[in-house]
Amino acid sequence: MMTTALLLIDIQNDYFDGGKCPLVGMDAAAKHCESLLAAFRESGLPVIHVRHEFLDTEAAFFAAGSEGALIHPLLAPAQGEPVVVKHQINSFKGTSLADLLEERGVKNVVIAGAMTHVCIDAVTRAAADLGYICSVAHDACATMDAEFDGVKVEARQVQAAVMAALDFAYAEVRSARVVLEGLG
Repeated sequence: MMTTALLLIDIQNDYFDGGKCPLVGMDAAAKHCESLLAAFRESGLPVIHVRHEFLDTEAAFFAAGSEGALIHPLLAPAQGEPVVVKHQINSFKGTSLADLLEERGVKNVVIAGAMTHVCIDAVTRAAADLGYICSVAHDACATMDAEFDGVKVEARQVQAAVMAALDFAYAEVRSARVVLEGLG
């Protein structure tokens, strides 16, 4: 049997209303993350929290040592659940994430959190490149409006584009409900 782990990526205070970089749909995504977290804990499956912290105390968000860089209380790690602190977009780069997964015999990862078009995209592609079988719970992820070359893109379109690309080549992209049904 292949072990499945839940990777909760950057579910931090600054991404919620009142934070320095609130995301569209973060509250709803966090509720889905909460359901995933409860199911993984109940099943005794590994959970790994990832927290982004910029080294600069003057960073626009996730500043070193700030309240905004802390994991949101709704998804606070339980005793024994590792927290990987990263300083890069890719959760594997310069961290112990791969070692933690290997130590637990993990072959499958369920990915949820934020920000979809940056850190969720990066961790999913990296995990797939490292040989993990990836699932992304699309409704347990949040993002923001984006702009490129004068073209404004609404968050829901950013979300759809990233999830379509991940589903095409890197992961099974499903709702949290469908992911939970697959754990049974």
